[in-house]
Amino acid sequence: MAVTTLSATDLKDRLAQGADLFLLDVREPQEYHYANIDGSTLIPLQQIPQRIADLDPARDIVVICHHGMRSMQAANYLAQQGFANIASLTGGIDAWSLHCDSSVPRY
Repeated sequence: MAVTTLSATDLKDRLAQGADLFLLDVREPQEYHYANIDGSTLIPLQQIPQRIADLDPARDIVVICHHGMRSMQAANYLAQQGFANIASLTGGIDAWSLHCDSSVPRY
């Protein structure tokens, strides 16, 4: 299953349209507490294999990290596990802060 990418502005548009997206943040807890997208759920990258049962393979999942590297790793792993509707946020929380919500701190 191929992983798709989603730009920050596309994510913002989909959320504004009421899309039922599960926002999976795979950064570390201190990063998440400093800056996050409202409604996102934190499961650090290293915990994904142990917590995969916490995720619904039928949902549309958007994976988020700082710049897009860890989220792509997590998205590829989930796709290998049979998750069909996975997207990685291009540019991560940094792009979200720059293009969508300047109240989210950059680091």
